[in-house]
Amino acid sequence: MRVLHIITGLGVGGAEQQLRLLLRHLPVECEVVTLTDPGPVADGLRADGVRVTHLGMSGNRDLSALPRLARVIRRGRYDLVHTHLYRACLYGRIAARLAGVRTVVATEHSLGDTQTEGRPLGAGVRALYLLGERLGRSTVAVSPAVAARLARWGVPRPRIAVVPNGIDLARFAFDPEARRGTRAALGLPEDAFVIGGIGRLVPGKRFDVLVRALADLPADCRLLLVGGGPQESVLRLAARRAGVADRVLFAGERPYLPDGSPGPALPALASAMDVLAAPSPEEAFGLAVVEALAAGLPVRYTSCPALEDLPPRAAPAAARVPCDAAAYARALAAVRAAGPGERTACEAARHYRITRSAARLMDVYAAALAHPAPTSRSPQKVGSA
Repeated sequence: MRVLHIITGLGVGGAEQQLRLLLRHLPVECEVVTLTDPGPVADGLRADGVRVTHLGMSGNRDLSALPRLARVIRRGRYDLVHTHLYRACLYGRIAARLAGVRTVVATEHSLGDTQTEGRPLGAGVRALYLLGERLGRSTVAVSPAVAARLARWGVPRPRIAVVPNGIDLARFAFDPEARRGTRAALGLPEDAFVIGGIGRLVPGKRFDVLVRALADLPADCRLLLVGGGPQESVLRLAARRAGVADRVLFAGERPYLPDGSPGPALPALASAMDVLAAPSPEEAFGLAVVEALAAGLPVRYTSCPALEDLPPRAAPAAARVPCDAAAYARALAAVRAAGPGERTACEAARHYRITRSAARLMDVYAAALAHPAPTSRSPQKVGSA
């Protein structure tokens, strides 16, 4: 089976790194097209032996990308096209149909109740999405919460399949040596209590809550933010105003898997932390939370569909906290007072191992190939994406 994956970009992000991890475990021949931004994850994919094509799309309304993408699909003679993220799902479904590929699967990685990929979910965005969705065969939701949102939008339930994000348990296993080395490299004292925040530095992640909470915590507490994004300057200013600038460390975007870039990868940074705090009030899955649980970290979170779909005993070290600075300060102070626990992966982390997700996705592929979309539908006219 030959599968083409189409994604909006390949910078360091959750969906992008999830794609790279997934391709390491899919027993099919895969190639990747990125519409824009062939960043570090593209380099990592190429290092894994995956062919990556940069389409060079100039913006959301670059309609010239459609025929270029259709030509790539037609030349590749792919059995199935799999799209990822909003723009790639819209353009990829249409281009696949233009190229004569009727078996198209799309994954919704970050669909929330009010936004997707930081884009407000207005009526126009939803209408355009639904027009494109009808050209595919199946839409994969990364959690039952996302599946329910898709159904509320009007996507027929038989077309929705749930395939959760997956993690590499062995890669995230706690490593005392990595903890010491990473703390030394970052200038973090060995006895510091390190609060981790992982994700894009965008308003929706609400890392400002952690900055303000840090001001109410003892001086040995540090905040380690892992990720990049447009709100970094805002968060730095907030830290200065709160008087904690010397206790907030910005680690930047860090890869899940080694990609040749200098500095510690995400698993080593997780080993250096003492707790993971995730104050985002709206998530599609909550991958950072699950990764932290795989590293044996206690977790305090506001929204995590991945845990909400499991019994509480699956993640005893995880607890929900309101998206409020005072509430997080109290919760994190309690974790600090309790002292370190055993750093082993819990049942919830084992439930989301990547091999299981890959096997479920192969079932989706098999069903889609057995029942491709009808040929009678023609592509809809494209507006703005």
